[in-house]
Amino acid sequence: PLVGAAAGQIVVGDSTSVNVFKAVVAATRLAALAGGGRDEILVDATTFPTDGYIAASAARLTGHRIVPVDPADVPAALGDRTAAVLLNQVDFRTGRLHDLPALTAAVHAAGAIAVWDLCHSAGALPVGLDEHGVDLAVGCTYKYLNGGPGSPAYLYVAERHQAAFDSPLPGWNSHADPFGMTPDYTPADGSVRGRVGTPDIVSMLTLEAALDVWDGVSVDAVRAKSLALTDFFLECVEAYVPVGRVTSVTPVAHAERGSQVALRCDEAEPVMSRLIERGVVGDLRRPDVLRFGFTPLYVGFADAERAARVLAEVLEEIPAD
Repeated sequence: PLVGAAAGQIVVGDSTSVNVFKAVVAATRLAALAGGGRDEILVDATTFPTDGYIAASAARLTGHRIVPVDPADVPAALGDRTAAVLLNQVDFRTGRLHDLPALTAAVHAAGAIAVWDLCHSAGALPVGLDEHGVDLAVGCTYKYLNGGPGSPAYLYVAERHQAAFDSPLPGWNSHADPFGMTPDYTPADGSVRGRVGTPDIVSMLTLEAALDVWDGVSVDAVRAKSLALTDFFLECVEAYVPVGRVTSVTPVAHAERGSQVALRCDEAEPVMSRLIERGVVGDLRRPDVLRFGFTPLYVGFADAERAARVLAEVLEEIPAD
């Protein structure tokens, strides 16, 4: 329910990177079933670096060509050679929310497979995987889903693709008879074929407890608080921070914003170090971005106000270049 997927389409396990690899290679194999010699993988040019590394490796292994493209330019870049498209729903640097429904529809209109990275959206805003016809998706559980550092990631395989889903990493735990220990591989039915080896049970138990807090909580309510928090934080920054010291690179429009605020600051590295020393823990995105994530389940308005106030105090201490 947190990502709008009916039961039986998500399997939990492995890292986000491993699941990106499975999804991208499997997407090219699904595209090949339709024929037509599709040999290009479009990749979000602003993506989290690992996604790009994994996609490039998948392209080398499958004989495809990587085409980096800004998400806004995807519709124009699609063509009859496009096999798969890997996109992030929310930009990890700026917090820009991309139009998953429209971009997925454009990918399908071109006859390609849409793969979405939900790391910066799941648990913070409505995703609607089934509603919008997404083919494959991956995501982590240690951000807005609160699973803790290193908690397992997940892979979504739309039901319509499960029978043809051909994982590049078949393992005993995705076998139809995992304890048969046979030399020949027979994939399990459903999304289970997205598994590989022995799952990290301790991390999964921790994640299960973390997900219990979502019982009775609607994603729409979380989204409403997220937008209110980020609006309030931006208002506080404008009120407290000396003019000209920071500039928001996160879109103002709610329809274009995830659950984070990114501020460009010339002195970003020392500023973030001092913020963390004072208990305001954000992220430095080199060379000059201060990123603040807002997890609506437990971050409150007092937290947002304090973060902006401490930011202003730190900037008063550090002279502008």
